[in-house]
Amino acid sequence: HWHGLALRNDMDGVHDLTQAPILPGESFTYRFLAPHAGTYWFHPHMGTQLDRALYAPLIIEDPDEPGGYDVDQVIVLDDWLDGIGRTPDDVLASLTGMNMDMGSGSMGSMPGMDHGSMGMPAFESEILGGDAGDVDYPLHLINGRPTADRPTIDVPAGGRMRLRFINAGSDTAYRVALGGHRMTVTHTDGFPVEPVEVEAILVGMGERYDVIVQPQSGAWPLVALAEGKDLTAEATVRTSDAVATQAPPAGEHPAELDGRLLTLADLRATESVRLGTRPLDVDELIKITGSMMPYSWGFDGAAFPQRAPIEIQEGQRVRLTFENTTTMWHPIHLHGMW
Repeated sequence: HWHGLALRNDMDGVHDLTQAPILPGESFTYRFLAPHAGTYWFHPHMGTQLDRALYAPLIIEDPDEPGGYDVDQVIVLDDWLDGIGRTPDDVLASLTGMNMDMGSGSMGSMPGMDHGSMGMPAFESEILGGDAGDVDYPLHLINGRPTADRPTIDVPAGGRMRLRFINAGSDTAYRVALGGHRMTVTHTDGFPVEPVEVEAILVGMGERYDVIVQPQSGAWPLVALAEGKDLTAEATVRTSDAVATQAPPAGEHPAELDGRLLTLADLRATESVRLGTRPLDVDELIKITGSMMPYSWGFDGAAFPQRAPIEIQEGQRVRLTFENTTTMWHPIHLHGMW
């Protein structure tokens, strides 16, 4: 699936919905025109393949990009447990089977699981509305590397750096900051926004942010804090005139993580991508429903494919309003439109 791109339906990459599954030994060629420049990524929708790092960034260059960056770096964030005690399939089976043996005490002993008593979430975050996730990941990664093997981003002295953040995690939002610096947010989910300067950004699953930074001389910690879970993914940003400077210690908590955090109210699309004013053709309220026991979620009380389709016509102006009636935060992602 080409995450974030508005493509023709048969190129969207969702098995048993827009195409048949690509079976072992088979191949499928995707052909499409890239409709928009920006930071995107692609991944399968089959089972837990995404949790085993079957994904990659997709960067579409803008021929009219003003540029001026000395470094253009993709930063992929991920939560990871495969090969460390249990597999993603084990954890998914444990979650979906929670209603079978709650209260027995068996759930708390499962690696990769960390729930409070009686199935209440053990990970909490006020900014996420309470529940910050259900899986206790032992590792958090930047570009496939844990904190013990932190990558280093080298920047020329006095240079400008663009960081393209992609959250490929399955159960974790990341609060991201660069120690000693503020970041200027220029794009969200591939599209340009009016620049806004912040100290930290909160990146939900599947989200992308582009930021601009001009690092000061030295070696600085780039930290992605697993929101509500306390563990981190880390990298070092080092300028060329500070090659002998020791990297910041692992586990450092920059003050910027607790500083000015980007919010939805800060974001305004640039004129070039702003939707024009016109009446709505369809106005739909969708209630997010479900519970931890069993671990089952849906729209308006029905899981896919039981939920009745929303019928729209090509070219119509549609507003979808989501009301979350659950105790869990739910990132929502539309395929094939923007």
